[in-house]
Parts: sequence; structure tokens; C-alpha cells
Amino acid sequence: MAAGYLEILRARHAARLLTGTLVGRLPNATAAIAIVLFVRAEGGTYSLAGGLAAVYGVANAVGQPVLGRLVDLHGQPRVQFPSAVLSALAMAVFAFTGTDPLPLAYAAVAGAGLFTPPLEGGLRALWPSVLRREEQVHTAYAMDAVAQEVMFTVGPLLVTLCVSLWSAQAALVVLNVIGVLGALSVVVSPPSRAWRSGPREAHWLGALRSPGLLALLGAFLFVGIALGSITVASVPYADEHGGDAVYGWLMAGIGLGALVGGTVYGARQWAGEPARRLQVLVGFLAVCYLPLTLMPGAVAMTLLMVLAGVFLAPVIACAFVLVDRHAPAGTVTEAFSWIVTTFTVGASVGTGLAGPVVEGGGALWGFAVPAVAGGVSWVVLLATGRVLAAPARQAVVASSSENDPNRAAEPRFSSGDRA
Repeated sequence: MAAGYLEILRARHAARLLTGTLVGRLPNATAAIAIVLFVRAEGGTYSLAGGLAAVYGVANAVGQPVLGRLVDLHGQPRVQFPSAVLSALAMAVFAFTGTDPLPLAYAAVAGAGLFTPPLEGGLRALWPSVLRREEQVHTAYAMDAVAQEVMFTVGPLLVTLCVSLWSAQAALVVLNVIGVLGALSVVVSPPSRAWRSGPREAHWLGALRSPGLLALLGAFLFVGIALGSITVASVPYADEHGGDAVYGWLMAGIGLGALVGGTVYGARQWAGEPARRLQVLVGFLAVCYLPLTLMPGAVAMTLLMVLAGVFLAPVIACAFVLVDRHAPAGTVTEAFSWIVTTFTVGASVGTGLAGPVVEGGGALWGFAVPAVAGGVSWVVLLATGRVLAAPARQAVVASSSENDPNRAAEPRFSSGDRA
């Protein structure tokens, strides 16, 4: 299983790009909890903390596709690093001025979210220029999805560690400085500096003019709703079965399931049409949400959470393959950024939707929401199956010495964007 991943990491620049991207995304992965802890330390209410975190999330969702389009137009270094610096400066303003005056606090967190660099989409645009074969790119997508789960698991632990060693203010500043260094590591790398988006047709819709991408976004909105609703439905369940410790185990369980599922999925090559495979994976994802409504004891419920997470990372990895296929030429970074935005918006909608459902019907109905949302996502994929199965863009052979120690021209897979 490890051989496929080691082959990817041994490719020139691959480990650096993956590590730099994960480190660069650390501020984004920890923003919500860091903001909440800082506001609490400042004596603010949880309502204020939630409002500020929500503003950050909305601004981030807006900024990702906009910055992604700028990356496609102007290259990665000209956009990624300046936006990382601006985001960090905005968060520093929030850290040093606090919640008073309140308009400045909201403006600062909005700026931090808006200027968060689209490193996630940028990395996926780089994989075809770093790796030699198409199947390696698909494995890299799976590894990327697994690495995300690690980051969103480790990130909150780093926040609490910084808070305990220094302060909530220091956590905000330190994590954003680390994020800038991660972005810098990516943009000064040869693949990032050399990468250029493919020739693009001028169109105000950009990547959104692709019917296949729109179908994926529709399906992923409901996957996000499912995941967001689970985080809310788990709260009343945990209150009745042991409190915060149980809630932590439930959230860790779904993350562990995603890690295991993504690792296994990426360890082999899959035959067949990726559009059909995504339908199957999302179908299994929806089915695995159903047992959560049984609400057994804490140990059994944690195991069910692991099961509920198993197909999440494979779904994400398979969707990346289809995004690469359906993104119009010259819009690949923007297209990947739209997936990030849609998933974020879906998770926010799921969180907001599950609240009233839980208040009206308890945890049982709360856990029914992800099962229904997963089912709707599956129906969307079935309804748009013909669009998603449309012929892929033709792979091209790019000549470059980037991966050749002898600097000889080496033909390799590229998904339409050349480095």
C-alpha cells in the first residue's frame, strides 16, 4: 500500500509541494477554533465568536474562486504569496486590536478569509506537471485528500498547544506566520514558478461554464451539508452519553474513517469510468450515514462514525479527477477552488439546517439529515451521469527536464495545463 505513495513522494519537488501546501493552509484549517478561543479570552460572547468565525468562512468561500481565477491568469507566485501576506496581516490586525471596535474586528477577519491563498487548488493544478503518469496524478489526489484529514485533525491540537504555552493572541499570529512561510515554500519552487495555465477562452463565467463542473458542484454541496449536519447532531448525542469527551471521540472517529478510506483508495489503480465510480462511492457514503440514526452507546457510535467517514476521502479524490477532466482550458485552479467553496458553503448550510432540526426532533432527526443529504447528492450524480461521463480533454505530452536528473526531455502526462 505504501509503495504507491512513496513513489509519489520520491518524485522531484512532490514532497516539498505537498508539505508547503499543508503548512500554508494551516491558518485556514485552524481559523474557526483560533477565533473562538481568542474571542473567549477577550471576554466576548460565544455568539460574537460564532459570528466572527462565520464571517471568516463566508469571505473565504467568496475569495477562493476569485483568487483561483487570478492564479490562472497571472501565475501562482504573483497571487499566492501576496494574498497569504495580506491574509496574515489582516488576522494580525484582529489579534492586536481585539473585538473593540467591533466593525474593525469583522473587517479584519473578513479580510483574512477573503485573501486566503488558493493553495489547495494550486497544488492540484501542479500535480500533472510534477508527476509523469496519469495514474500517479490520481494517486496524488487521493494522498492530498488524506493529508487534508491529517491537517484538520492536527491543526486544532496545534492551536490549543499555542494557547496553553503562550496565549490565544499568540496562536493567531504564530499560525499565520507559519502559513506565510508554507506559501512561500510553494511559490519559490521551480514547478510553481514555471507553471502556466493553458490558453483560455475569455468568458465571464470562467470555470462555471462547464456543465460537468456544475454537476459536481451540485453534488458536493449536499456532501458538505451532510458533513456539517453531523457536527451539530453529535452535540446533543454527546450530552446524553458522556459530554465533551464523547463529542471529541465522535469527531475523531469520522476523521479516522476518512484517513483509512482515503489511504486504501489511493493505494491502488481503479479501472473504469471515474464518473460511474463517483456515483458508487457517494452511494456508499449515503448508506453509511444511515446507521448513525440507531444512536447506540458511545463506543459503538464512535465505530459507526468511523464507518461514516470511510468513503469521504475517496469521494473527494475521485471528484478531483473529474474536476481536472471538466475544467475548461485555462481554468483548472479556479475549478478546484470552486469545489473548495461549494464544500465550505454546504457545510455551513448543514450546520445551520441541523440546528433547528435537532431542537425540534432531537439527535435522531439530526442524524437523519446527513443520510438524506447524501442521498440527494447521489441522485444529483445519477441525474447528471451523462454529462459527467462526457469525453475527457485529451492528455498532452509536455516536454520538460523538471523530473529528469540528466535534464533530458521526458514525455509525461499533463491534464491540459502545461508547466
